[in-house]
Amino acid sequence: MNNGNRRRKRYRVRYDRIIAVALVFIILIFAIASCSKSCSNKKDKKKTNSSSIVDDTSSVSQADTPVQTPSDAANSSADPNAASNASSTEYATTKVEYAKINMGDLVLVNSMYEYKFPEGDINVTDIYSNRNENDYSVADMNVLLDSNVITQLNAMMAAFHSATSSDDLRIVSAYRTLEDQNVKHTSGQSKIKGGYSDYHTGRSFNLGIFPDNSGSYYYKPEGIYSWINDNAANYGFILRYPEGKESITGDEASTSIFRYVGAPHATYIKQNNLCLEEYIENVKSYTYGANTLKVTVGTDQYEIYYVPANVNNVTDVPVPTNKTYTISGNNVDGFIVTVSPT
Repeated sequence: MNNGNRRRKRYRVRYDRIIAVALVFIILIFAIASCSKSCSNKKDKKKTNSSSIVDDTSSVSQADTPVQTPSDAANSSADPNAASNASSTEYATTKVEYAKINMGDLVLVNSMYEYKFPEGDINVTDIYSNRNENDYSVADMNVLLDSNVITQLNAMMAAFHSATSSDDLRIVSAYRTLEDQNVKHTSGQSKIKGGYSDYHTGRSFNLGIFPDNSGSYYYKPEGIYSWINDNAANYGFILRYPEGKESITGDEASTSIFRYVGAPHATYIKQNNLCLEEYIENVKSYTYGANTLKVTVGTDQYEIYYVPANVNNVTDVPVPTNKTYTISGNNVDGFIVTVSPT
């Protein structure tokens, strides 16, 4: 009897131990599950924080991306991919001496702004020896232009000849030295004194029409010759003294005097019916980065912006690091940067 009780008591004790161990296991499992859930929440929080950091960085990058103004959007409508091409521009700075303000295709020369004849600005050469012989003629071998302008002139005249089969156009006059202009001024042939003529730039010329067996006259956009007015901007040329702008240019209107400024500038000037003086002033409202002027020529979009010159020192001019660009002084107060699409 006593032996039986002892046996039952031993069995009960062992059963209690099993229950105790089971409770320990249950507590451990609960603890592990709680820890796992807590760790998971921490990871989710880290993910959320990481995501918000990426979003913030993205918004900063977008703030530096050029944004089209309504007028620019109209100019770029021909190329749906142009805006994204322009927005990828990356910038650094380059130092430009103040004297460079007087150099470049966009220098403004009129009765207020004198051409300084800076060394290295132009490379004048005679048109006669460098022209497309069968496309147009030149008054004589003393008619000079900047060599780059001659290249663009040849391209335009070749296209005109191809479109019309005419070789009636003639370059009557072009570059003038300071002495040449002073002689014309003194003799009464010109009201403009030396230093203030746009011909000094080597980028302006006077165009005439010399048909066979007929009288010659200064160029007018009539008949087949209107092709020049319609297409000159594609080659970088503008009318230097358009009608209705006399009070701005300070000179008489002329249908025959053309000036080279470069295709994107000429395109914008033509589209917006501006003279060079108006364009130089207008472009000052555009800066690099988010506020560049965007002009589409064909399928290529250009970015244009203005940087004021530091009068007392060199100017840090923002320029693209991943695209081709040119810098031109405006001969007034700053620099105009033109960024090509590639």
